[in-house]
Formats: sequence, structure tokens, C-alpha cells
Amino acid sequence: MSPRPTSGPAARRAAPRVRPGPDDLRRTFEAVPARASAEGEPFAGSWWGRAWVAALESLSMDEARLARGRAYADDGQVAAITVTPGRVVAYVHGSRARPYRAELRLRTFTDPGWETLLDAVAAHPGHLSALLAKEMPHSLAHTAEEAGVRLLPAADDLDPTCTCPDHGRPCKHVAALCFQTALLLDSDPFVLLLMRGRGERELLDELGRRNAEHSARERPAAPAVPSVGAGEALATRFLPPLPAPLLLPPHPGQPPSYPDLPGARDPLGLDHLATDAAARAHALLTTGRDPLAGLTPWQDAVRIAAARPTAGLTATTRALYRELAYATGRTTTDLARAVAAWRQGDAEGLAVLETPWDPPAGPFDRARPALAAADFPRFTPWRNHLTHPDGSLQLRFGHDHRWYGYESDPGADDWWPRAAPDPDPVSALEAMLAGDSAPDTTGDDDPHYVR
Repeated sequence: MSPRPTSGPAARRAAPRVRPGPDDLRRTFEAVPARASAEGEPFAGSWWGRAWVAALESLSMDEARLARGRAYADDGQVAAITVTPGRVVAYVHGSRARPYRAELRLRTFTDPGWETLLDAVAAHPGHLSALLAKEMPHSLAHTAEEAGVRLLPAADDLDPTCTCPDHGRPCKHVAALCFQTALLLDSDPFVLLLMRGRGERELLDELGRRNAEHSARERPAAPAVPSVGAGEALATRFLPPLPAPLLLPPHPGQPPSYPDLPGARDPLGLDHLATDAAARAHALLTTGRDPLAGLTPWQDAVRIAAARPTAGLTATTRALYRELAYATGRTTTDLARAVAAWRQGDAEGLAVLETPWDPPAGPFDRARPALAAADFPRFTPWRNHLTHPDGSLQLRFGHDHRWYGYESDPGADDWWPRAAPDPDPVSALEAMLAGDSAPDTTGDDDPHYVR
């Protein structure tokens, strides 16, 4: 096969960027910007891309429409192209403000046709290597044709349609789409195979399996392996004691660093999840208990956010808050308030924030006289809440029999966790008035810091 051109339009054009679809049968390629194309130069660089253009030219009866379509392609008037089995679609900007929807249908292979093609290709290891290198050798197309399957289209394989008033076959908008499709084929011949009905992952898996089967059939039979009777293998015998377990490290290990590759997951997010998983595994090894067992997705999201540094929200932490809030259907302010509650008392602190309850008689009923004896004004009770008369301070009684301090602007009913919980309501209130914070509860929980 001849090498890719080192000059001319194909050498100057970068491969279109592709946005992966929800599965292996849909690929969307971003629009290619305008470029200069010398007259007389082939539009495509590869032989299979030029074969595609030749099929387009044999379909058309009007060279002027083809020339106009190529000019549209050169001018960057073709928007993103979506390729699915048997169809190529894009919006093409023409003379009107609203673009036209251009579509090109292509005959797909039947299941028997694919079986024939895959068997023929798998029998030649070089074909699979070429496809992995994004090449399509002449011999591959020749092998397919010998098996009765025509990979490259002819004019009768193509069925163009467009929403423009021009009834030419094809119109200049479809012609522009065809020229841009030739560039897609230049950079990735799997686009042509997708048009014919199969996605890249499926094809590579199937070709690899069939290639291995062909190789196994060609290898000489392996010599007989000595065997042991089942009775002998399962007979009772002395087994040496298991070796002593390895010593547990004092701290969880650090995860490897993840490179920031194009299209890959956020490396900082992966690092955070890996670090969290290492800490959870270390706790299981040392205590035999899973510290996160039974947490709901919302509780786990709050826990993850609360584990971030508390000296102020960095850009990374802000992004984490936005992602966690979106994933759980909450706002970033909801998440920040919940983080403050988690830092105040873990899962119980979050429950005190979100779930009022009716405590039994006892410590709750003794709290109001204790506060009055300490010269505090008369607090208003509601369920497990005691609220200061001016509406700025509140104590909440938890299932763990501790009092949790909350603060709000007077009359705003916008309560935020503030002080460390305490079994004594007077101590909890005095700590809040003195400005003592719960562990890891700082100003970064203020909703104004989360945007």
C-alpha cells in the first residue's frame, strides 16, 4: 500500500475531532473549519477516501453542483457530522439563514454478509494489523470482494436527501457532506465499516476472536498433559499452616497518579476516589468493619465533600461541590449546609439537620429549665428544636442525646450548624456564643463561597 501523502490537502488537514456517542453505533465528528483547497488536487488523501469521492461523482450528473458542494466543504459550511449504520447526517449552511439537513443513506451488509467478510479478513492477520493502524490496504478490499462483499460504495449504494428545494441527485449540500465524509474516511476507515452496519469495538472483538481461532487451528496439537485422578487429588493429607499475614501499614497507601489524557476522566476526581477507596480498605483490614456501610448516595456525597480541605474552597473543591450537587439533585448551598452538619457530627449531624423528630421525655424536657437557670431567655420548643426568642440561635437534640448548635439571621429561618455538639444544652449554647466551632467547620461552608 502506498504511504499517506506528505503534501497536498490531505497533509494539511487535521483529522476531525470526534465526540463519542452513547454506544458503539453512533459517532459525531465536529465541524472542520474553512481551508484552502487547490484546484485539481484530490479532495481525499487515501485511496479509499478517493474511492468514496469517485462514487459520489459517478452518482452526480451535474459537475457544477459537485464543484459548488466542494466549495461549501472548503468554506467550512458543513456542521458536525453524525454517522450511524446506513446513514450520514449533517446540517449544511447554504444561501439562507437556516441551514439545510443533508442526509446520505448507504446500503448496510446483511448478517450473512458480515459473517463472510469477517471470516475472510480474520484469515489474514495483516488485515487486522492494518485496521488497527487506521489503514485499509487494497488487499483487504480485494479479499472482501472475492468473498462477495463490496466494502467501498458504488453509485447505486448511495441514496441522498436534503431539505433544500433543489431536487438534484445529489444537491450541492449533500455533495458538501460527501466531500467532508471523505475526510472522515481518510483518518479512520472504521467510519466506512460503521456506515455498513457494525461499530469499531464490536468488529475488533470479533476479528480478534476469529483470528485467534484461525491461529489455533493452524498450530500443531499440544502434547498430552499428565493428569491426576480426582480421588488422589481430593485425598485427605497433611497441609502445612498458612503463612502469617502481612503486617498492616500504619496508614492507607497513596494511589498512583493519573495522566490528564484527552477524553479521559478527570484525573483529580479519580485520585480522590482512589484515595477514598484506600482509606476504606485500610479501615476494613484494621477493624473488620466498613465505615461507609449503609450510607445513602446523598450521605456519601456529603461525606466526600466534607473530606476536602477546609481552609477555603479552591477551584477544584468548587467543581467537586457542583458535580456532587448535580449528581444528587441538590444545590451547592444544600451541599455546603450538609457538609457543615457532617463536620459537626458525621451521619448523626446530617440527620439532625434534615430530620426533625419527637424526643422522649427526659433530657429534652430538662433543657429549658437548665437554660433558664443559666439566665438565658425562654426558648421556644418545636419537636427536637429549641429556638431563641429573637430567632437567631437554636439548639437541636440528636438521637445520640447531644445538643447541636445552629445559627441564623434573625427572622430568616436559614439555619446553619455552628458549634460542636455537647450533652449539656447550656454548654452547647455557651460554646456557640463564644464562637467555638465544631471540628473542621469553617467559613468555607458559607453558601456565598460555593458558586
